[in-house]
Amino acid sequence: MESAVRFIAKENPDAALRVGNALIDRVAILENFPLLGSPYPKRPGVRKLVSRPYIIFYRPRIEGNYLDILRYWHGARSEPEL
Repeated sequence: MESAVRFIAKENPDAALRVGNALIDRVAILENFPLLGSPYPKRPGVRKLVSRPYIIFYRPRIEGNYLDILRYWHGARSEPEL
């Protein structure tokens, strides 16, 4: 997320702040609803949550009550290798 926000900030600092806050808000929602995103069929146990234009790839750890955030990805790019 940090690299995405830095990239945006070069051209538009206000937009970078909005994007960063939006992604933080989406991750905060996952704290209470870890199964909110849809399953990512290419990797068992991994889910994805769309927060346009970004996609958050994560792995919920229900037994430990936490999440592994695997990748923040811009939707215009080809799918990442996880």
